[in-house]
Amino acid sequence: MITAPEQWDRGRWPNFTPREFACRGTGRLLVAPALLDALEALRARLGRPLAVSSGYRAPEHNRLVSSTGPAGPHTTGLAADIAIDGEAALRLVGHAVALGFTGIGVSQKGAGRFIHLDLLSGPAFPRPTIWSY
Repeated sequence: MITAPEQWDRGRWPNFTPREFACRGTGRLLVAPALLDALEALRARLGRPLAVSSGYRAPEHNRLVSSTGPAGPHTTGLAADIAIDGEAALRLVGHAVALGFTGIGVSQKGAGRFIHLDLLSGPAFPRPTIWSY
């Protein structure tokens, strides 16, 4: 797990920054290299930048901003929300499935449209692979 900006490999993850993944409430960073690898592959397939609207969330911050409480997917370092809409969102979902993302949440109503992506699996995170908000 990457827990500090100096651990970031800019050669391996050139299209993302530690700041994008840091908790918006606490500033702490926790992100799995596997998530970054998968997001880089997704970006390459889409051929366009991906704007991370939410990466890591410290448990205390997640409790304030999410119905998943202090132990939701974003607290694991294996989840991110990508701000995207329309045709690009549909293409992103198709590529995310092909790349093996295990959790894909689709929010395409109103303002702030996004796609949630994660690499979680197992009994701690029971849910369908693809869901809508």
